[in-house]
Amino acid sequence: MTSRIQSATPGSGEQASGRPPYPADASGNGRAHGRPGRVSLDELHEVARRIAANIERVLVGKPDVIRIALVTLLAEGHLLVEDVPGVGKTSLAKALARSIDCTVSRIQFTPDLLPSDVTGVSIYNRQSGEFDFRPGPVFANIVVGDEINRASPKTQSALLECMEEHQVTVDTTTYRLEEPFMVIATQNPIEMEGTYALPEAQRDRFTARVSIGYPDQQAELAMVDEHAGHNPIEDLQPVSDGETVHRLIETVRGVHLAPEVRRYAVDLVSATRQLPEIRLGASPRATLHLVRAARAQAALSGRDYVVPDDLHTVAVPVLAHRLMLTTEAHAARRSATDVVRAVLHRVPVPQGSGPRQ
Repeated sequence: MTSRIQSATPGSGEQASGRPPYPADASGNGRAHGRPGRVSLDELHEVARRIAANIERVLVGKPDVIRIALVTLLAEGHLLVEDVPGVGKTSLAKALARSIDCTVSRIQFTPDLLPSDVTGVSIYNRQSGEFDFRPGPVFANIVVGDEINRASPKTQSALLECMEEHQVTVDTTTYRLEEPFMVIATQNPIEMEGTYALPEAQRDRFTARVSIGYPDQQAELAMVDEHAGHNPIEDLQPVSDGETVHRLIETVRGVHLAPEVRRYAVDLVSATRQLPEIRLGASPRATLHLVRAARAQAALSGRDYVVPDDLHTVAVPVLAHRLMLTTEAHAARRSATDVVRAVLHRVPVPQGSGPRQ
């Protein structure tokens, strides 16, 4: 099966995989997936290296951004790429999607996009006298949502159930989504005309937010030399597949988390709810995402246990976009990133939180 990208336009509802979705049963469980076996950390590191090298052919000079994208993928999360135009937001999303041989769909969010254009719609079949479900582009392993904040809140809300529960409910019938499932959304935080800010419930479902930033002169010069006459995305070939990624995720789930590190993660998130410059702190869902991302970071570092440095590495991408600052903090030019870094310095680091005994 070859990875492919299809676009969704208003009124379209094709499924990326070409297969009908499987309805969930009364207990909420869909198709019975056999639990894939785990892989070794060496194999995980090798697969991640191949994916990262593939993405680096498109996104030059941004290894930290690519690493956070891989952490989010292995943490079973969703990634929000937020930055100014022209720095490679969509290229990052498409390069990651093309690097994995799985079902991929792309949604161009526009003000006239409807929720049914995302999830699918039931159409009356005159021959059978029944309604047939036409799956939307969300029925894919990787869903690339371009300029997500250009769709209305009504359409944005169509992703809430998909991202949190990996299922879609249409006309009282629930359909399970394929696994692995990841949403990679982009948005421009500068141009606000004709956009709708993501509600907090939507932002909280994104495991991490990353900003690419401008490349340095050397990286930009290399980009001009390699990309000016040809789009490298067109030449990308898959270096892994969905089943392998599923096995990598199973390996990440088994990374050991010591009680001291678990408590440290809770203390970090709790501290964001007590600072005077924060109007809304991180949620308990943020704690879960922080721990999952730290496990993925540890696995990518070749360890089967989490250390506090893993939490430090992923804390800003995982927590900063969830915080709402007070008016006074904005007036003092404090950013959510500054607040998270202050929390990391303020909360004591546990001692002796190493490998399992």
